[in-house]
Amino acid sequence: MTETLGSTGEFGLIAAVTKGLSTGEDVLVGPGDDAAVMAVPDGRMVITTDLLVEGRHFRQDWSSAYDVGRKAAAQNLADVVAMGARPTALVVGFGGPAELPTAWALELNQGIADECELVEASIIGGDTVQSDKIVVSVTAFGSLDGRPPVLRSGARPGDEVAYVGRLGWAEAGWAVLARGFRSPRAVVEAHRRPQPPYAEGPRAALAGASSLCDVSDGLLSDLGHIAAASQVIIDVHTKALTVPEPLQAVAAATGVDALKFVLTGGEDHALVGTFEPADVPEGWTVIGSVAEGNEERPAGTVTVDGAPYAADTGHAHFRS
Repeated sequence: MTETLGSTGEFGLIAAVTKGLSTGEDVLVGPGDDAAVMAVPDGRMVITTDLLVEGRHFRQDWSSAYDVGRKAAAQNLADVVAMGARPTALVVGFGGPAELPTAWALELNQGIADECELVEASIIGGDTVQSDKIVVSVTAFGSLDGRPPVLRSGARPGDEVAYVGRLGWAEAGWAVLARGFRSPRAVVEAHRRPQPPYAEGPRAALAGASSLCDVSDGLLSDLGHIAAASQVIIDVHTKALTVPEPLQAVAAATGVDALKFVLTGGEDHALVGTFEPADVPEGWTVIGSVAEGNEERPAGTVTVDGAPYAADTGHAHFRS
């Protein structure tokens, strides 16, 4: 007989998902009490949260529970490093139907734990509840290690725009899955499990990044956040962008402009930021420039090769 959440119960599930969890030196009190306790040596902590809802952010016929766990952790850990911080811990809220196999929840937890292991972050607590569909909420914490945070509002005229990581892969994977296919496998796996360049956030901060953002909604959309917060204009130079072969194959099969995947595809969690030209870290690709606003292009604007981008610039929640 398959054990379900209903038969396992809330406290049985909590005991199962916390069994054997290790905690890092930043954790003073881990799972098991009313709240966890974290050490914050310099008095500042980065905190972020994200929500995944079944049918909206993932589908069980597209992704395994383990995939969902990796993705849930990754999108939060990427937000932490996008502040220039070092991830330290996360807490997990989980809701699911009583008939959901307990094994699904345990597999989800393993995916979260394995993604955390990549950055040596600890799972320190959370909550469980019965719900009509699966919901996963993750809150992540990070330490600035004495550095100031890198904000979206710091871009300056004369800076260069650079990125590191993958662009458009997850979006291409979604396009494939939405049509009932499973190849190219590389893009499908990118949709299921993003691969954020975790080490590059703190590295960019140390290099002197003036602003930083993770690409969760799309390159143009997220650069728009930087442009608006910094009150500058950002121009993206498409000649500096490359479209990998798997994205070209998907574009050809679906009739989509391959470059659109790169410009507007989200959920790869690449990092994009602005730097003085001499400060761009090795391994980052310069793809644009920052300038002051003017009458033709007001502050807060993002252009592509000097002109407005005609299509949607990326994902927008609650867009009808």
